[in-house]
Amino acid sequence: MGNERMRELPAAAVAPDRPTGPGAPVTGAARRRLRVRGDALRALVTGRPVSLYATSVLRIGYGLLYLVFLLREFPHRHEIWGPDSPWTPALAAQLLDQTGWYSFLILSDSRAYFELCYGAALVTSALFMLGWRTRATSVLFAVVVTSFHARSIFMTDGGDNLVLLMSLYLVLTACGRRWSLDARRTRNKAARAAEAPERARGSFTQQLRAARTTLTTVVHNCGVFLIAAQVCFLYGSAGLYKVQGSFWADGTALHYVLHLELFQPWPALSHFLDQYPMVIAAISYLTVLTQVAFPFVLFGRLKYPVLALLLGMHIGIAVLLGLPVFSGAMIIADAVFLPDRFYTSLPRLGRRTARRFGVRLPRPREEAGTGSVPPQGRPEAPSPRLPA
Repeated sequence: MGNERMRELPAAAVAPDRPTGPGAPVTGAARRRLRVRGDALRALVTGRPVSLYATSVLRIGYGLLYLVFLLREFPHRHEIWGPDSPWTPALAAQLLDQTGWYSFLILSDSRAYFELCYGAALVTSALFMLGWRTRATSVLFAVVVTSFHARSIFMTDGGDNLVLLMSLYLVLTACGRRWSLDARRTRNKAARAAEAPERARGSFTQQLRAARTTLTTVVHNCGVFLIAAQVCFLYGSAGLYKVQGSFWADGTALHYVLHLELFQPWPALSHFLDQYPMVIAAISYLTVLTQVAFPFVLFGRLKYPVLALLLGMHIGIAVLLGLPVFSGAMIIADAVFLPDRFYTSLPRLGRRTARRFGVRLPRPREEAGTGSVPPQGRPEAPSPRLPA
């Protein structure tokens, strides 16, 4: 036994890296592949902020949508959120104690206090839409949406639920770097800095700025991922729930929806469309197929026709069912899946269309020579100068 054991030891020492079980270490090639993938993922998360134009579209869209929503409900504000609401501040306070939400509207029953809060909400929505001091106004906008939603959660149609989620996610993003007053101020500051002599900064200051840029980039990219994941979850879960229903399976779900009196802003239009059962069945099946397939087509060109179908579906929901806030919130959320090159091509497309109709537009800001937005990635350290 001793000799056999001694003969077995060199055999094990010849190939120490050979895997002998499920817990064996990975080979060198697999380790290199994991390292390459990890470096690619790290570069994607920390290299540069993604979808800056898309998040700016979300900022403009949700700020404008909530501003219009508050203006639309301005004549009914006291009955929905104010002192005259059936859902009294005492009931709202009891619900907030159970849910853990917060609303500054229940701090006082004074009518003057409510009017002041409503005016502040209108101003905050407008400033957030314009992108003025976006870091601060995004937080204020999230507080406004959360407070109005939690104050009277049973008095709205539920279309503001997605606006609430997106307002919280947009706090994490750098949604003010494009198409905003902040971007204009940064552009003017860069133009003035280009004319002034550059000050020498110490290594610690440069490292601190680099760390701040990296942290902002990581938080922004994680916020964009949360927005995209939220939209995918909404579409996927909605499609899977529809698959389980018998009315969607036989294509008659929209027939019954069009006969709901609560969702008939134009009854004549609903009854007119209900006269075509084959069209109703085709739209029902296409709706389920599009929602279920949406999370699986995001990384290919098939997502563009799917997004076009979803746009038509939400427009139909807004017109036929009278749910404009919900449809608007979904349409704006879908904008996060369009690449930045799509948004940068819109001005060129607009100028080309204007020239066809004989309309002369001013040149873009970059061509006019007023500077451009500085790069948003990691700042590079200046190269050391060699002594003369």
